[in-house]
Amino acid sequence: MARREVLHVSAPRRSIEIDSFRHTNPIPAASRIGPMIASSVITPRFPNSTEMPDDIETQVENLFAHIGAILQAAGAGWEHVIKLEFTVPSLDDRAVINGPFLERFPDPGSRPARHTSVGTAHAQCTFWAYVPD
Repeated sequence: MARREVLHVSAPRRSIEIDSFRHTNPIPAASRIGPMIASSVITPRFPNSTEMPDDIETQVENLFAHIGAILQAAGAGWEHVIKLEFTVPSLDDRAVINGPFLERFPDPGSRPARHTSVGTAHAQCTFWAYVPD
C-alpha cells in the first residue's frame, strides 16, 4: 500500500472580503494562505449592488475594479497576480479584456498567465496571486 503524505500548512487561512463585492453564499471574495491568494468567482455587478451591467465593456471594467479591491484587501497588488481566468459570452470579448489587461501589465516580459473561455451570459473571472514574504 502506498504511503500518503499529509501537507501541513503552517500559515492560517484568511478569508478576504471587500464591502463593494460580497457573495450571497457563505464564501469569501478570496482566500489567502501564506503567500498564495485565490479568488472565488468574481461577477461584474456594480459595486455595492446586485445589478449587472448589460454591456461587456462595463462588465470588464467592474471585474478589474473588483480584482483591484480584493488584491488590496489581501495585502497584494497587480504585480502579484500570476493568473487570470475569464469566462465570457463570446470569444470576441477577449478584445475588451485586452485594454485593461495591458494597462495593468504593460511589460510584455512580466505579465500573468491568462485564459478566456466561453460559457456565461455575463463576464466573470477568477485569479491567483503570490505575495512573497
